[in-house]
Amino acid sequence: MCGICGEIRFSENGGSAATAVEAMTESMARRGPDAAGLFGQGGAVLGHRRLRIIDLSDRAQQPMVDSDLGLVMVYNGAIYNYPELRTELRGLGYRFFSQGDTEVILKAYDAWGPRCVERFNGMFAFAIWHRATGRVFMARDRLGIKPLYYTETADGLRFASSLPALLSGGGVDKAIDPVGLQYYLSWHAVVPAPRTILASVKKLPPASHMTIEPDGTTSLETYWRLSFDRDAEEERYGDADWERLLGETLRRAVARRMVADVPVGCLLSGGLDSSLIVALAAELTGDDLLHTFSIGFESVADEDGDEFHYSDIVARTFGTRHHQIRIGSAGLIEALEGTVRAMSEPMVSHDCVGFYLLSREVSRHVKVVQSGQGADEVFGGYHWYPPFLESADPLADYQRLFFDRDHAEYREAVHPSLHHEDSAHRFVQRHFERVPSDAAIDKVMHLDTTVMLVEDPVKRVDNMTMAWGLEARVPFLDHELVELAARMPARLKVGGTGKDILKTLARRLLPAAVIDRPKGYFPVPELKYIDGKTLDFVRGVLTTTRARERGMFNPVYIDRLLQDPRGNQTPLKGSKLWQCALLEYWLQEHGL
Repeated sequence: MCGICGEIRFSENGGSAATAVEAMTESMARRGPDAAGLFGQGGAVLGHRRLRIIDLSDRAQQPMVDSDLGLVMVYNGAIYNYPELRTELRGLGYRFFSQGDTEVILKAYDAWGPRCVERFNGMFAFAIWHRATGRVFMARDRLGIKPLYYTETADGLRFASSLPALLSGGGVDKAIDPVGLQYYLSWHAVVPAPRTILASVKKLPPASHMTIEPDGTTSLETYWRLSFDRDAEEERYGDADWERLLGETLRRAVARRMVADVPVGCLLSGGLDSSLIVALAAELTGDDLLHTFSIGFESVADEDGDEFHYSDIVARTFGTRHHQIRIGSAGLIEALEGTVRAMSEPMVSHDCVGFYLLSREVSRHVKVVQSGQGADEVFGGYHWYPPFLESADPLADYQRLFFDRDHAEYREAVHPSLHHEDSAHRFVQRHFERVPSDAAIDKVMHLDTTVMLVEDPVKRVDNMTMAWGLEARVPFLDHELVELAARMPARLKVGGTGKDILKTLARRLLPAAVIDRPKGYFPVPELKYIDGKTLDFVRGVLTTTRARERGMFNPVYIDRLLQDPRGNQTPLKGSKLWQCALLEYWLQEHGL
């Protein structure tokens, strides 16, 4: 929906933060191309870039000032149940000057304080400044769909929707965090909150809110935790009961994400998840009104670069206005610079460039799309889940199946000055210990849903869509649906071929060819089987003067990867060479 930023000064002698906030606001123009706003008073300066989705009028402009309540807010996201909350707040005596969800958040905070976030169904990151006290309240949604980064300044705190936006304000320490680097190279580029790849920059964890007092004192609280426990009634449920609840909850999730004052389309890969969303959205929009979008690349090494066969079946079945987007190899290389610039943090997944190019084309037709991200983590669709039904050592099995490198290879890959303990191992170990379930599959799915999902697929979709002023909504991350899925018996999710209960539901809605197909991924084979122009590009990135002077990687290790560019695959079938090159390229593109 938007880009937000601000700076809070704890000292009256700190000077003005307006210049830095103005620079941060301008740097996020692509997140919110429709309007811009600044607010400054006391020790607070807030900035906003707007993408008009709900209440298109100027009354919903941000930063939003409520003079009666003495509150000012910047907000990024969408609260899907805002009409119901608005009605409830009117019953409490609140009067509204706008028609959207932004003002509902302000009134909800005044009415219910920090616990207002527990009432929101949606995706959000926001900051509220209280005029009378100078206190600032920040919050982020349960699944971390909307980002919020922050850094300490000499006499205050700065925040923004993206890490590069923080950098654009100047004065940010650019040193790499050795712990963040170890996470990145070990855990498939996952750097769990609050850390980032930079030591000076943090991100507000999902499902948390932070209060900053005028003297700089901060308090952080987690307001939601995912539980896999079933109550006594649920323990008696049969398969049909769970399927009925799934159908009702998923329909509700899709319907909520149609709430907008502009048309809503759907990304359609041709896989089960996006096809289910299209089926349910088509029920709501009627014939020939729903726009759907698919993308494909050139095939490499006998691996198909598109799944148009399946997406075409779904589009024909539901009569959507389908857009098939084809990208050649030249277009891929040309798009890498923009893709990497759009990344708030380095993201190794091959499909980042796919989402970037897809979003470019989709934004020419609609401003909002629904996307199928999250279903594989929430409903157990990945190949590494079934072994955990019988795992006696989930920590060792998880690392074997998911980690890109063991710790010995990590130490071989980086300069000795960056050697660090095996932080990724310790993080996963501690997380498993905190999950209140003895079942290995519950521990793994809890970790993937609340951490890995947030730091890889969710971040990827937000960054790549917002780079083109496109809002992506993710029904499979509706928190009520996520909670329901967690409580389901594991056998309904991973007992067979994966996402079994979703497939059962889908048989009432989708053609069998889409349900029973082999599992696909967003295919960008040129970044998996690196060769030709892509190899020249990667070699150029890793051997530049800047890369050599940085000295982050061991040259012997990089030379070994370059000698076998199509080999050295991770357990997840990604390229270790691309992972190193992507990190170095990201640092270069952001002037680090």
